[in-house]
Amino acid sequence: MKTNEISGKSDFNRFINFSTAIFICTRTVLSWMDRILATSLVLNPSSRIIKNIRRHVAQVISHMDSDDAVDVLDELDDLIQEKLVGLMDEESSHDIKMIQSYEDDEIGSQMTTNFIMIHKNLSIRQAMRELVRQAGENDNIGTVYVEDGQNHFYGAIDLKDLIVARENDSLEDIISTSYPYVTDHEKISDCIERIKDYAEDSIPVLDSEGQILGVITSQDIVEVVDDEMGEDYAKLAGLTAEEDLNETTKESIKKRLPWLLILLFMGMGVSSVVGIFETVVAVLPIVMCFQSLILDMAGNVGTQSLAVTIRVLMDENLTGKEKLHLVFKEMKVGFLNGMILGVMAFVFIGIYACTLKGNPTAHAFLISGCVGFALMLSMVISSMVGTMVPMFFHKIKVDPAVASGPLITTVNDLVAVVTYYGLVWLLLIEMLHLA
Repeated sequence: MKTNEISGKSDFNRFINFSTAIFICTRTVLSWMDRILATSLVLNPSSRIIKNIRRHVAQVISHMDSDDAVDVLDELDDLIQEKLVGLMDEESSHDIKMIQSYEDDEIGSQMTTNFIMIHKNLSIRQAMRELVRQAGENDNIGTVYVEDGQNHFYGAIDLKDLIVARENDSLEDIISTSYPYVTDHEKISDCIERIKDYAEDSIPVLDSEGQILGVITSQDIVEVVDDEMGEDYAKLAGLTAEEDLNETTKESIKKRLPWLLILLFMGMGVSSVVGIFETVVAVLPIVMCFQSLILDMAGNVGTQSLAVTIRVLMDENLTGKEKLHLVFKEMKVGFLNGMILGVMAFVFIGIYACTLKGNPTAHAFLISGCVGFALMLSMVISSMVGTMVPMFFHKIKVDPAVASGPLITTVNDLVAVVTYYGLVWLLLIEMLHLA
């Protein structure tokens, strides 16, 4: 973030921040340049033209915000990255290397070094003067960060408060010393829920000694949340990570096939259970019409409980009592929802069986009553399964999102089949003798 011979840093950054189209084009051009440079380096590594191109590309990247520069460099070949970073000025090179040193799942990998920092002992006039001086190099000025005498993060000042402050006011009075922050090696998954609740335009990233290394802007937070949601959705589908559009067919197959094989054999088990109830279907064929209703609702309820449980399990300090409370809560929700839907199923399926299928009224409503009761019971059991399965995987140190997602639907299908046909056999055939 320095003044350069072509244009002012502030102007360049504004251009980058407000022109998404230009940014995308830059990445596309650089990707194209990557192929040209890679070929040229092999054929003629000392070419003056290639050196000039490389130098100008490095200059363009060095004028970007450090996090954007890292994103662009990540799309280039490792050899080209190394040469371009080596051509940048010392400060830009240092910032980029620092961000690249973090693992992709650490919050430090998402920060930018574009921020304003002042000392807490300055007067209002001195603080304004320092703000103006640094604004020529850094345009992220909505929040001004403050450090103490040991270069430790002390707090933050809202730009508006600094502007409206009178000259004889104390800077200390407008510093928010309780301003939120994150540490550089924190896992994104651990702090994402916390930082997205902050209503700040940026959040400082500190090292282990409390010194500010960079900031996470509101735009960065949105991107991180989007990436995390994409990964969570992928996990619920049985994938280890969100699949990229450029991923090869072979890689996609390797990700998906193991879980599909597991589900194949589990599905065969469900089909075998259905086969056990062939006599029930032969005696009361109409019950086949409502099988998908029971299966779908049980699967939906189980998936809802799974999502809630995975979200709750992010809290590593969750006690056994709290986990037990969650299980009973989800079962209670499943019971109440099941009771409402069961009553509706009793009424509407009874009318359907009576009017459209021509069954006697008593016969029709006995069937619909069994369907409604089976629906309620399967929803309660599915809520319990959807809660306890991810808890079990979490207990044995297996990611519940990856392990639970592909299993819940199949397990709940099994639960729904046994519940539904078991009740039909017990209530309608054995007890009421409707056959």
